[in-house]
Amino acid sequence: MSLSLLALAFGDLFPNGIEHYAVGGLFVGLGVAVIYLGTAIPAGASTFLESTLSYASNLSRFQQYRPSRDWRVVFTLGIVAGAFVYAATFQSGLVSSSLHQPATTGEFLEVGGLTLWLTEVQPWRLFLGGVLIGVGTRLGKGCTSGHGVCGVGSASGASFVGVATFLLIAIGVAQLVAALGVSP
Repeated sequence: MSLSLLALAFGDLFPNGIEHYAVGGLFVGLGVAVIYLGTAIPAGASTFLESTLSYASNLSRFQQYRPSRDWRVVFTLGIVAGAFVYAATFQSGLVSSSLHQPATTGEFLEVGGLTLWLTEVQPWRLFLGGVLIGVGTRLGKGCTSGHGVCGVGSASGASFVGVATFLLIAIGVAQLVAALGVSP
């Protein structure tokens, strides 16, 4: 099915188009394939903390990831570097593309000739959200990149259940937060 047919079918769900989602999905899929071909381990971000703690702790919980900890650090640093490059190029206006939709909330800050976008979300909420996501991914035995991309792509039953659970809880929490009138 072509992108234009998908856009017609899902136009209400994606009012700004689906092209940037398709391109992003292709990059995620390519990255996962490269990691799997290079390591024979499905890529997932949720084991990053435990694998990183294996550098400082001898607890067996952290040592199980010791053989793969180096590429996991590179993987995570790549996520952070990718976000920085995106902010410094597309968000700042240095590079333009029809696939990039400018932010409509938050504020813009001039730094060294670049315009960076800052979220309206309070730092303590970002921190708490990060902690809750980290705990949730460990309790759920994986994250959206591990289960959603690699697990579902491998037809893992546990991953299908995990992704359905992630989505249902995320939708429920979003609806609850909206009903309570919580804002950034």
